[in-house]
Amino acid sequence: MRERNPVDQYLYITILMNTKNTFIVLEGVEGSGKSTQSQVLSQKLSSEGISNLLVREPGSTNTGEKIRALILEGCELNPLTELFLFSAARSELIQNEIIPALDSNTVVVCDRYIYSSFAYQGYAKGLNLDTVAKVNSIATSHISPDLVFLLDINPEVSFKRTKANPRDRFEKESISFHNSVRKGYLCLAESSQNTWHIIDAEKPSEIISEIIWQKVITLLT
Repeated sequence: MRERNPVDQYLYITILMNTKNTFIVLEGVEGSGKSTQSQVLSQKLSSEGISNLLVREPGSTNTGEKIRALILEGCELNPLTELFLFSAARSELIQNEIIPALDSNTVVVCDRYIYSSFAYQGYAKGLNLDTVAKVNSIATSHISPDLVFLLDINPEVSFKRTKANPRDRFEKESISFHNSVRKGYLCLAESSQNTWHIIDAEKPSEIISEIIWQKVITLLT
């Protein structure tokens, strides 16, 4: 680890003292760069000697990865079935990974969380938002993140980034569908501005990483 000047050392010690129960989520439409930024943030935390756990939804547990394959590669599912499957994977992740990490003062960085269910199954597919909220409340044991970063981008722009890659079932949905997902995310962000931070995902990746890092440092110190 690099040698720190006195000011950096003070901030570093302060951060280590304030990492308890720190839960950070990154959200966004397909191709927004949230997965890349989740990895960058986790690597940055590690480089600063800060214990952290990087997880993704659905997945990051044996059961979650099997459910992920079923959801993304399987046949068409109705919105309620999707909600239950995502919530089952989410429950496994919460109980087996996230809660133990938070209890051990480990920063958790999560690529997607309950807000994806609101945006995709709720706003875009028309499932009642109260139903989404009730199911997720049970699945997550009422655990909410300290920070949520929304990497906001026009789907027509983001899909140009991913057009060469094989697309899963959600990525094959229409632009209209993904515009509804984006609208849902923006509505969620506007309803909780103290927790949510909207970032223009068309900015260079390095700038986005720095914006996220500065918000995280502010939280931890």
